Amino acid sequence: MKRPKIVLAFSGGLDTTFCLLWLRNELEAEVVTAVVDTGGFDARELSEVGERARALGAAAHHALDGRAEVFERFVVPLIQGNVLRGRVYPLSVSAERVLQAELVARLAVEVGADGVCHGSTGAGNDQVRFDGVSQTLLPSMKVYAPVRDLGWSRRQETRYLTERGVAVPAKKTAYSVNAGLWGTTVGGGETHDPWTEVPDAAYPSAAGRASKAGKNVVIGFAKGVPASLDGEQMEGVALVRALHRLGQSFGVGRGVHLGDTILGIKGRVGFEAPAPLILIAAHQELEKLVLTRWQSFWKNQIAEFYGQMLHEGLYFDPVMRDIEALMRSSQETVTGSARVRLRTGRFDVTGVKSPFSMVSGAAAYGETTRLWTGAEAAGFSKLHALPMTLARRARGRGRRPSVPRGARLGGAAPLSNGVGGPGRGGKAAA
Repeated sequence: MKRPKIVLAFSGGLDTTFCLLWLRNELEAEVVTAVVDTGGFDARELSEVGERARALGAAAHHALDGRAEVFERFVVPLIQGNVLRGRVYPLSVSAERVLQAELVARLAVEVGADGVCHGSTGAGNDQVRFDGVSQTLLPSMKVYAPVRDLGWSRRQETRYLTERGVAVPAKKTAYSVNAGLWGTTVGGGETHDPWTEVPDAAYPSAAGRASKAGKNVVIGFAKGVPASLDGEQMEGVALVRALHRLGQSFGVGRGVHLGDTILGIKGRVGFEAPAPLILIAAHQELEKLVLTRWQSFWKNQIAEFYGQMLHEGLYFDPVMRDIEALMRSSQETVTGSARVRLRTGRFDVTGVKSPFSMVSGAAAYGETTRLWTGAEAAGFSKLHALPMTLARRARGRGRRPSVPRGARLGGAAPLSNGVGGPGRGGKAAA
């Protein structure tokens, strides 16, 4: 009987270490391991993962670089859509998990595998993302998920490994930390109790140690894509990393997200994502300068839906390409600069400029204008209020006109039916 060839998404942690041994021992499989770097590894860590996979008996090991692709295909739409799940969380893990599963699927096709494997449990979002991508891209290939299928605890996995002479990687922290280009998430400990504050010690970086004087940084955008930092042209991955380090030095970008998981239960995670939060805030302020009201309204509506679909691992639904096309179209004029002021524990967008600015020198809001006359403004104001005026008039037929409780009637000019003005007999309407 032919040994199955299985490509395992391998990080070197407990779950994927268990999967590698279990596939080899229980299925007698030829296991090809793959680690996908979407910004969460350095060179030393990648080397250690590869060494561990080979020591555990992997037939071959592949380190796949997904950093540029995660920026171009996932980060850019998230910036252009100003996507923050629950209005706080920049979907750090969601985008990266989909691409990781896709690159593993590509490798499985290249090496002629019979199946793919992931180390997800049955309780989280990642299993749904990995399964969904695999089912879509590899419809005839089996997906293995030993941890989920066996329903084993981490203690049972550890026992299985130690009984076979495999040292379990010591956890460096009491928390589950997932790091990537688009931010780091922190789970476990205090995150499980929505009343308990997540402490500073849970986050991977030290609290901000930068100068209390603060710092200005100018971010340049070209058609909605971040392209420069303080006038220096930079490619996307390098720009995000530079801004991430700068934000970390001021202790900005931390938060907690409480929301709905794909499986229908509530979940809570801490996150540290200074670059995403700064870039989205800067981009959104620049959009306010150059987009029309209805461009902003409709783009924001569909962008929220886009974020939900991505969170749920439904990236390959054709509607996602339709939404991306609309968002790209909306970004034609989102070119310019945003100035951000960094201070310890906070940041503010303090200015924006663009050659496509819709702020007109002919009109200063609330002061003077050469675009219309006072009489034209009065006419506009009257017509603007006409629908609610007529609605109120219609609803007042057949009964005494009234005004909202607490409203003052003195000096109000009457309409033809007396609403808002003196009633019969010169007395104010009740």
